[in-house]
Amino acid sequence: MKGLLTIGLLIVSNIFMTLAWYGHLKFKEWGWLQKAGLITFVLVSWGLAFFEYCFQVPANRYGFRENGGPFSLFQLKVIQEVITLTIFVLFARVFFSGEHLTYNHGIAALLLVGAVFFAFR
Repeated sequence: MKGLLTIGLLIVSNIFMTLAWYGHLKFKEWGWLQKAGLITFVLVSWGLAFFEYCFQVPANRYGFRENGGPFSLFQLKVIQEVITLTIFVLFARVFFSGEHLTYNHGIAALLLVGAVFFAFR
């Protein structure tokens, strides 16, 4: 159960992280942020990052083997990276329709599957 809780929290955390890191590229299209400057975008991103940490920290604490969770530190990191890239691809496809996936992105995804395999071996 802790494994599923960890993965669920990491997914939510990465949604906030992706919005904080890349969402600001689309924020300017929102009416109330059209005239905002860089400082405003940094502050909005920090606000989103706060929620990222509200989910990331518990995920790592619940999931870490030394705290009674099922994952080693390296396994947690590999899981987090795979979730991050998965969320990012979905985000890019939904919000940035001009971005296209190519064969090299597919190869990178296969290499990530290999990383997961070796991290859990």
